[in-house]
Amino acid sequence: MNRSDHPAAPTPGTAPAPASDVTPASGAPASAPRRGDFDALPPERQEAIMRASLEGFGRHDYKSARTADIARRAGMSKGLLFFYFRDKRSLYLRTLDYLTDRFIELVVDEDFYAIDDFFDLMLYAGEQKVASLSRWPWALEFAVRAFYADHRDIRQAAAQWTNHQVDVMFDRFFKNVDFSRFRDDVDPREVLDMLIMLGDGYLHQRLSSREPIDLDALMDAYRRWCEILRGWAYR
Repeated sequence: MNRSDHPAAPTPGTAPAPASDVTPASGAPASAPRRGDFDALPPERQEAIMRASLEGFGRHDYKSARTADIARRAGMSKGLLFFYFRDKRSLYLRTLDYLTDRFIELVVDEDFYAIDDFFDLMLYAGEQKVASLSRWPWALEFAVRAFYADHRDIRQAAAQWTNHQVDVMFDRFFKNVDFSRFRDDVDPREVLDMLIMLGDGYLHQRLSSREPIDLDALMDAYRRWCEILRGWAYR
């Protein structure tokens, strides 16, 4: 399976791109809810709805998640929920956007842009993300389900989102990295792909064995991967 066919795993150092930036083959936006109505809500109401959605789609897979339960957790009727989102798919994709925005807010700060070493930046982003996930209920479960989404309603959009995020992340968040540290025969983008594939393998192994994902253990493994690749990739 080549990289373009496989969704990028939610490894600690990756920051996702908005689902609304991804377009399906038809050319129409992947996420097209009635966003004007939702965006007009007070921020605290938007947050309540998104957190309820995050929990609903984190507790259950896409098919099993019930919009009635999400509406109840958000303190509203199901009918009102669908006034803001035309269907379940639109709500799901907007929740991907919400998760994207929160991760960027929590990970990308002044210290982030002060780091010019590729691996130090990946480790900093990973530590910030893991710290956020550990105190943010259902974010990890939702993220993992999104990266391995298989329901026909969201499979294509979620795969496009997870693949597209790598391009956006590399262009947007690595602009201050000093790539001269890399050997001439090493492509930094390929090193990023290696880290993603290592994370993918780790998560797949845990999920296949039905073992819980231990964020501390994942971060320990991530540090080892970065050090191994640093020793190979740098001059």
